[in-house]
Amino acid sequence: MNEERKRTMKAGTKIGAALGIIGFLVFGIVPGFYFGSYGVVVLLSHLTGGPVEPTTIVRMLTVVGIMLGIFCIGAVSIVLGSVFGTALGYVVDVLGSLGRARPEEAEAKANNNI
Repeated sequence: MNEERKRTMKAGTKIGAALGIIGFLVFGIVPGFYFGSYGVVVLLSHLTGGPVEPTTIVRMLTVVGIMLGIFCIGAVSIVLGSVFGTALGYVVDVLGSLGRARPEEAEAKANNNI
């Protein structure tokens, strides 16, 4: 029974991670792009004390910020999807085990009926 529970949990984790990736691809790329670039521009404007000129270094740092924003939102999406999938796998396992008899109960019934 323990091996079956592990398989259910692993399947739930994998399904949740896949749904997290799909959710990231649908809903996460644009916010990652936006918040990453906006965060770098705000940080640079605070560091320089005023408006930022569009020089090469600022553009390179903005691209790095965009990649960091997309990576962070992707990681959060996958981890949260895995957590929710594992929780759902646990719920499915508990609900599925409600209808099954425990091995010791089945053995006791078999011994009493003989």
